[in-house]
Amino acid sequence: MKITEYIEALESAGRGLADAAAEAGLDAEVPTCPGWRVRDLVRHTAMVHRWATTLVAEARTAYHPGDGETPLDGEELLTHFREGHALLVAALRAAPETLECWTFLPAPSPLAFWARRQAHETTVHRSDAESALPSGPGAVDPAIAADGIDELFGAFHSRDRSRVRTEEPRTLRVRATDTGDVWTVHLSATEPPRTERGAGSAADTELSGPVDRLYLALWNRVPLASVTLTGDQGLARLWRETSAITWS
Repeated sequence: MKITEYIEALESAGRGLADAAAEAGLDAEVPTCPGWRVRDLVRHTAMVHRWATTLVAEARTAYHPGDGETPLDGEELLTHFREGHALLVAALRAAPETLECWTFLPAPSPLAFWARRQAHETTVHRSDAESALPSGPGAVDPAIAADGIDELFGAFHSRDRSRVRTEEPRTLRVRATDTGDVWTVHLSATEPPRTERGAGSAADTELSGPVDRLYLALWNRVPLASVTLTGDQGLARLWRETSAITWS
């Protein structure tokens, strides 16, 4: 995907998150984030947006912890979120392609990293906000969903810190029935997951379904029952139990 497409996805997802939060109410529980209410979700995402904005706009080349979460609530909190989201979108659009700043995952450039990461950060949290509505998480654009699975497998879980390990070598396949995208993930006890595009060798477990449902299922935002599971169900449960990406 192009950087401009990531920024457009970020812009759309942030607006959707704010709209869902306002509709659900800030005191509503967030089923996808046990223990959180909508205000917690909005405060967290607002903090992440402003943190990323500082790194991009000020071209900080070393880690910067940011200012933490706001204590604002009610309409003031929603306004704070919308303003911070707009600042992030503007900072990314204004940044030069030659931007140098701190990042934490492999990417073609720092600008590409932050545009992509914030597009997915916000899309996933938009789904969290929508989970507080009776209708539940809405559809995700297929291109964004496929790219997000690429990021999850190829960036987050390619790192040594990934906890997705198996005692013996196992293989998980993810197959998008609408776009034709296929990921084959090789798991072991000693190495981080290794992912290749395409069917590859035989798999112990396969998850299949529309790419946006796979995206949300792999990010643990919808139940695995939302997609089709064949083969060893234990491997799918292992992913569920060990793949969470947490803020630290």
